[in-house]
Amino acid sequence: MSGNREYGERGRAEGPFLEIACDESGSDGENLTGGNTDVFAHASMSLSVATAAAAVREIRDRIRSPAEEYKANHLLREKHRAVLEWLLTPDGPIHGRARVHLMEKSFFVVDRAVGLLLGDPGAALALFRGGRRTFGEEGWRAFLEAANQLLRVRNNGEPGAPVEVFYDTVDALRRGRPDTDVTGVLERLAATRARAVSYRAAFLDGPPLIPVLNPLLPAIVRTAALWSGDGRPVRLVHDRQNMLTPDRIAWIEETARQAGVGLAGLRLVVAREDARVQVADFLAGIARKIASDELNGRGDPALTALLRPYVDPASVWGDPRSRALLAAPADLDPTVPAAGRR
Repeated sequence: MSGNREYGERGRAEGPFLEIACDESGSDGENLTGGNTDVFAHASMSLSVATAAAAVREIRDRIRSPAEEYKANHLLREKHRAVLEWLLTPDGPIHGRARVHLMEKSFFVVDRAVGLLLGDPGAALALFRGGRRTFGEEGWRAFLEAANQLLRVRNNGEPGAPVEVFYDTVDALRRGRPDTDVTGVLERLAATRARAVSYRAAFLDGPPLIPVLNPLLPAIVRTAALWSGDGRPVRLVHDRQNMLTPDRIAWIEETARQAGVGLAGLRLVVAREDARVQVADFLAGIARKIASDELNGRGDPALTALLRPYVDPASVWGDPRSRALLAAPADLDPTVPAAGRR
């Protein structure tokens, strides 16, 4: 799915690199279990400015909304279903030229928490897959929220409170169901308090440059890896984000370099001033909504099928049922190594 030389028209002909336009949807900062969305999507595409501008004009001509700036929700309205399908179909302007990296937020929290405390991706997947079934909806929700608060940089309470709440939650759950494989993972987590205390104590010196729970930064590194897989370096053109400070951009570039990813740079633009980024914004919002609907059992089979060719095989996704629908089971596998995931 990452044979980039088959993607057709280059983003720009200048220089020895491929220019890729990017945008995201579903960013709630570090509040991944109680935010407004349960899926994060990072879209990227290799389009020329002229092709992207023509696509935006076509969408405006078909929808005819007086809005100054179009967003994904314009295309997601039922009355504009035909426009949405046109954008995603093989005959549309982005097919074969775009990809979207998905993150199931609740799995991302479990993955990051278990990664920090145990360093065992397999344990994270086992806990996530069996957690709700073993502990029930209320117990599993309590664990997710406690893990989110443990990892989250901002905390309005006592500095040590997230540690106490997390381990109290772990203890309560493992006592309630002591003889299951999932509880075995909690037994291992119960012995990691010192590591959690050290993690929280580091915040006393100030917030870290790279928050563990922010999905945008690893998604950008993964996007660069996805498009540079054929050996040609890429330069990313991204919508401006408060998270993308000069220091964090330097971290992205250094992380990519250490992973052997051909990232030639990251340039920030105002989305409405670059048609390529506008189209990436459309795809990110559309993909987030379609994936979220599928995750929650209310998916539209036709739209899911249209999205499937765009989905990055290394998306961070734990739910097996929706995973199998969003991409082939062997492709959308959360255990597949992905540059910058950890």
